[in-house]
Amino acid sequence: MADQEELTQGFALNTGPLLAGAVLIGVGSLLGLAGLAIAGAALTAAARRYVNSMEVPPSQLARQQLTKARAAASAGASAWRNGAAAPVTSDQ
Repeated sequence: MADQEELTQGFALNTGPLLAGAVLIGVGSLLGLAGLAIAGAALTAAARRYVNSMEVPPSQLARQQLTKARAAASAGASAWRNGAAAPVTSDQ
């Protein structure tokens, strides 16, 4: 009979250690988020200092590179449409 009584009680869970584990996980998560915020702030400050020390701002540099890329694409498309120029031969 004792065996049947133990089986019918079901899953017995001690909630004290479970609650302590949940609290520790919560505290650890908060500490992790605090560390992430501090590291993010330090990286952001370093990036701002780097950008401010540049001679050419990144937006101007991007604009220059875009102009060069457009010119190269236009030249390539024009050469493709018009075909290759006749090869230059040197008569010696």
